[in-house]
Amino acid sequence: MESIDNIIKGCLKGRRKAQKQLYELYSAKMYGVCFRYARNREDAEDILQEGFMIVFDKLHTFKKKGSFEGWIKRIIINTAIRKYRENISNLAAGNMYDHYGFLEQMDNSDQMSLNELLEIIQSLPAQYRIVFNMYVIEGYSHKEISNTLKISENTSRSNYARARYMLMEKLQNENVVAGLSKALVK
Repeated sequence: MESIDNIIKGCLKGRRKAQKQLYELYSAKMYGVCFRYARNREDAEDILQEGFMIVFDKLHTFKKKGSFEGWIKRIIINTAIRKYRENISNLAAGNMYDHYGFLEQMDNSDQMSLNELLEIIQSLPAQYRIVFNMYVIEGYSHKEISNTLKISENTSRSNYARARYMLMEKLQNENVVAGLSKALVK
């Protein structure tokens, strides 16, 4: 495989092979990001495709400040948020196994299946789930979340606190709260 710099140069010249290489290099990881914000697999695939169209269209604006993967990820997240703003309701959480740092903090005795955890997170109202994803998974600050979602910082903090409270309550009902409680308290 070519270096990422050569792939980017090829994409900028409109070479299909380079575009395919770039897509193959990042699509699986970015699909996981899309799936966290989408209602279902089809919506995640739509976000991924639309996001990559933007990546190819805006590739000339990448200034090599920060990581290229981070640049793509921001485009994908912004695409998902734009879709949300277009009245997509009941966004679903997706494959977060690799992204939720608090899963690693759980004791083995507290482990529940990933699917059980995802079901609990999916049950959050969309506005809480999005803020939770952005804050916990993506590492956005409340200021960044407020700017991106066009809400106040206090609303971001409030939505995160409510999401955390709802998750703790649901997890307590599932008897797995001990390992997660320290991770959810930020």
